[in-house]
Amino acid sequence: MQSSTLSDVLERVLDKGIVIAGDIKIKLVDIELLSIQIRLVICSVDKAKEMGMDWWVNNPVFCSQAPQGQLEASLSRIDERLARLEASAPREAREAVPA
Repeated sequence: MQSSTLSDVLERVLDKGIVIAGDIKIKLVDIELLSIQIRLVICSVDKAKEMGMDWWVNNPVFCSQAPQGQLEASLSRIDERLARLEASAPREAREAVPA
């Protein structure tokens, strides 16, 4: 019998990868109301790239080389939109929300 430490197991999982899949279906009288498919992949970054799962490479939120100005401009647009929405809300609604 061979014992493994937690680090051995973690190293093996990250090296080989593991997929956890599950489906949730809600039915009422044979009518499907809701269907959710859940897929979870746990692996190392190198293994993910090898499998073609490198969605974070070009996403500025996850990339350390993201242009800071682009993120600030996006936040500025969100702030402006929120201010316009708040200004157009009825007065009663604005007074009902605590600051």
